[in-house]
Amino acid sequence: MWQFAGLPLHPLLVHAAVVLLPLAALMLIVGSVWPAARRRLGILTPIVAIVGGGFALLAKQAGEALERQVPSSALVEAHTALGDGPVIWAFFLIVVAVGQWAWFWWRARRAETPTTAGRILTTAIAVVAIVVSIGTTVDLVLVGDSGARAVWSALGASGA
Repeated sequence: MWQFAGLPLHPLLVHAAVVLLPLAALMLIVGSVWPAARRRLGILTPIVAIVGGGFALLAKQAGEALERQVPSSALVEAHTALGDGPVIWAFFLIVVAVGQWAWFWWRARRAETPTTAGRILTTAIAVVAIVVSIGTTVDLVLVGDSGARAVWSALGASGA
């Protein structure tokens, strides 16, 4: 099930997550600090985060299937141990993206002057969005690096 034309799907699914999750993170940060961009991005930010999170989950599952087909090594084990991270970070990215969109959608419908509490919540959302976006991106880089090391080590060991 986790193959296409005899090739493992894990790398393809990983690349989709590696493009979409940092894109969603960037959209989230931009939407946090630039109101005009946030209005233009609208519901697209949570949609990109949700789709990216879906690919992260599929990549994890495909990776677990692939792990059973490749020789075990310390690098493969290290990569596998990091495999839950992108799914967890993607979940938080989705929650923050949906929360940010809902908050500003609700505020726009009320059309009243922002209160101090509203400004504080807006600032808190921005801070959390930036932290989660950075965490998501850094974790993807770390997991990707460990996967690349495992692949290139295996290729070097096989004489390819």
